[in-house]
Amino acid sequence: MIAVVGHADLAPWTLALIEEELCARLARCAGAGRTGLVRVGQGLPVAFGRAAKRAGLALVTVLPTLNRVPAWLRERDRSAAGELLLLSEQVRLLEYDPTDRDACIGADERVLRACARVLAVWDGTASSGRDTTAHLVAYARSHGIDVEVLWPDGAERVPGYGEELL
Repeated sequence: MIAVVGHADLAPWTLALIEEELCARLARCAGAGRTGLVRVGQGLPVAFGRAAKRAGLALVTVLPTLNRVPAWLRERDRSAAGELLLLSEQVRLLEYDPTDRDACIGADERVLRACARVLAVWDGTASSGRDTTAHLVAYARSHGIDVEVLWPDGAERVPGYGEELL
C-alpha cells in the first residue's frame, strides 16, 4: 500500500500541481498492483484520491469511528469524505476521534504502518504545534517505510489556510 502525508496549508494551486505529480507517480504503481490508502480529509487526501483514480490505482479510504459507529465529521471534511468514498474501492473504519489532534496523529501512524511506501508532500520544515508532516515522515522512516518527498517547483503554503485541522 501507498499512503500520502503532507501539509494542511497547501495553496490551491499547489494542490493542483501535487495532484498532477501524484498521478504520474501513482500510474507507475498501479501497474504493480499496489493500492492507495488515505485517511479522510479535505485538501491533500482528496488530491491523492483523484490522482489515484486517474492513475488506475485502487483506493482505500479510512473513516473514523467512535465506539464502532462512524464519527461525525466537521463540515469542511464532509464533502471531502463523500468524494473520497465515491473514489474508493474499499473503506476501512478506524477507531479515533477526528476532533482530537493526538488521536488524528495516532490514526495517521496506524495508517502508515499498513504501508510499504509514503509519498510526503513536504517542504522540509520541522514539525510545529499544528503541522505534523515532519513527524510523520520521521515516523515512517523509523519504521522502515520507504518515503518519497514531493515538493514541486512553484509549490507554496499559505499560512492559516487549511490549518484549522484540529
